[in-house]
Amino acid sequence: MSCLISFPGNLEESEWFAVHTRARHEAHAFYELQNKGIRGFAPVIREVHRWTDRRKIVDVPLFPCYLFVHIRLSTELRLRVLQTPGVLRFVGFNGKPAPIPEEQIESVKKVLARNVPFSSCGFLNIGQRVRIRGGALEGVEGTLTGCDGERKLVISVELIHQSIAIVVEGYDIEPIGELAAAVA
Repeated sequence: MSCLISFPGNLEESEWFAVHTRARHEAHAFYELQNKGIRGFAPVIREVHRWTDRRKIVDVPLFPCYLFVHIRLSTELRLRVLQTPGVLRFVGFNGKPAPIPEEQIESVKKVLARNVPFSSCGFLNIGQRVRIRGGALEGVEGTLTGCDGERKLVISVELIHQSIAIVVEGYDIEPIGELAAAVA
């Protein structure tokens, strides 16, 4: 399950940016941004939490302490985001917010929308970049890994060093990037 809010405006000039939030303030900050008319993405997953007397299904952030905004980076919009309760800062370099490639956000959205089983995993810098060909996950890109005899596709949001992994057995995958050019 994921949250995605839209607002009217010129989306062609907009880019995705990661926003670092206070711990356990992702949903509140997302709600406040929504009230300001700022388009955002706060991916959540459902988990069963157990207490001694009961069990409850709760929505928890897929990437704790982060959410994403889709804005045209102007001083006005940047300040509106930063003045939102629960928001700490934009994620970036040298004090400047760094945009996240659209395909990284779209890949996470597609996996969540299709209810494909996945697991969170650490960020990876190594491994083969691949793309899924055909099926419900057509076009999803990530890093191919192997663990316990299972092939997995790791989808990373590089700027925040967070990733999810899906099992790719049964999917047709193709290499992309430099190795793909060498293979062709």
